[in-house]
Amino acid sequence: MLSARITGFQHLGVPVTDLQRSKAFYLRLGFREALATTLTMPEGDILVAMLEVAGFVLELYQLPGTGGAEIGTRGHGHIDHFALDVDDIQHVWTTVTGAGLTPLESAPVFLPFWEKGVYYFNILGPDGERVEFNQRIR
Repeated sequence: MLSARITGFQHLGVPVTDLQRSKAFYLRLGFREALATTLTMPEGDILVAMLEVAGFVLELYQLPGTGGAEIGTRGHGHIDHFALDVDDIQHVWTTVTGAGLTPLESAPVFLPFWEKGVYYFNILGPDGERVEFNQRIR
């Protein structure tokens, strides 16, 4: 059962048009910056900041190029995905694909977040929302 592998809510991801402006806004609300990094991708750099308050993690990220420009045209809000902590990403991958759900990635993806990194993958919910499964390496 997949619910036995979910250990909690991990973070809420919000794409932003200006990372520094958004970060300043949330810092004023009492969040603290827990991580800041730049991911170098073929289409350009993705700027990322993880902010925390009272155990809640907010991921702000600024996309390059047309992806970033599209974010600025949204009139309905910018929440992009929510992530669930899991304790065994490979088991969850097998369970999800075995249930006939199609991940957006071809395999769990490693990102150099936190001390030792994370592995994640996404599926789409019924209205196109992204649900991320995320294992923080400890």
